[in-house]
Amino acid sequence: MSANQAGINTVDDLSKYDLVITRVFDAPTNVVFKAWTDPAQVAMWWGPNGFTTKVHELDARAGGTMLFDMIAPDGTVFPMTGTFKEITEPERLVFVSGALNANGKPLFEVLTTVALTEQGGKTTLTLQARVTAATAGAPQYLKGMEAGWSQTLDRLGRHVESLGNFSGAGKPAVIPTEFVITREFDAPRELVFKAWTEAERLARWWGPKGCAIEVRKLEVKPGGVFHYVMRLPNGQAMWGKFVYREIARPERMVFVNSFSDESSATRRSPFHESWPLEVLNTMTLAEHDGKTTLTLRGGPINATAEERKVFLSFHESMQKGFEGTFEQLEQYLASL
Repeated sequence: MSANQAGINTVDDLSKYDLVITRVFDAPTNVVFKAWTDPAQVAMWWGPNGFTTKVHELDARAGGTMLFDMIAPDGTVFPMTGTFKEITEPERLVFVSGALNANGKPLFEVLTTVALTEQGGKTTLTLQARVTAATAGAPQYLKGMEAGWSQTLDRLGRHVESLGNFSGAGKPAVIPTEFVITREFDAPRELVFKAWTEAERLARWWGPKGCAIEVRKLEVKPGGVFHYVMRLPNGQAMWGKFVYREIARPERMVFVNSFSDESSATRRSPFHESWPLEVLNTMTLAEHDGKTTLTLRGGPINATAEERKVFLSFHESMQKGFEGTFEQLEQYLASL
């Protein structure tokens, strides 16, 4: 859709919003390209820090359309739409996009070109964005475009990092090993989020059945740490921690989970020497009719092929373990 077709009255001096951003990702171009064109993956990284994104439509072909809802930490919804102008897999994407106002009309148009080049198994991404048209109300959005894209590409980098190690030939060295579990709770989202973020509540349900949890530290903020000790029925103490990367109350958190010691230093798993040192997790909460659907996705980062193989082999055990943990969460929520 052109600016004239969209009914946008162009305002002067749009060139001041033009930008070019470059990033280098430790992944081949085919992986990075897929992250841009797979709706499930786009929903995991699109948007600035603290935002979540619902992908209603993503038709990655020339002439195909996109329709997203970007949701701010305070719950404000920013709908956006766009059209792909060019798709050259896996090197190039060109699309026109823009935010919509309360009446569903475009506030502005931005022509965005994403170029991907690979060398030594790594991808250099160059993003160019040029504002082609805007309404008088657009500057309040456009002034944050550079910071928004910068944070979004940082999130993309962390996302592709979570997918696994790759060979210099540009092929995944191993099959992605992401673990996913979903559970519905008969409780509002805000309450479920509190159960994840308040020490007294966490101690009531986190961990396998039969284990007692003591929260030693809880700082629910980007860079903050949840440090805990889990006491098994046989008396053994097992230390663990989260390091939070993103917090978007009450719908999303991203954290790196690992075993630790009493001082909170990262340590090897006590049950398998080849268990990954770090697992990147994304927990999302969606509410409907007073009930909350929780989805937890996790996968190794900075892991060897052997570590990823071990993680994959434990999926069934992890499924059973989380089912028990979420049963405890369900019981806790029902008791309130």
